Amino acid sequence: MATEQRRTSERVVFQKGFDAHMMAIDGTWRRTCILKDVSENGARLIMESSVKGLPLKECFLLLSSSGLAYRRCELAWANGN
Repeated sequence: MATEQRRTSERVVFQKGFDAHMMAIDGTWRRTCILKDVSENGARLIMESSVKGLPLKECFLLLSSSGLAYRRCELAWANGN
């Protein structure tokens, strides 16, 4: 299914993206990412390093680079490595 067909709500696209971090709720892992777009139902993240082997179906926190903003999240789908 094409990416556009998976989206169920309008997205706000950030031209450059915003630096952010994904972190396990229990703090066992953390990865740098770029927040490319958001909607009421989800967000698109570009990972800067591998997430292979991480329990991504578990809830995790998406943190701003400052650590002041966060949201409890769950992986819906992944595309690529």
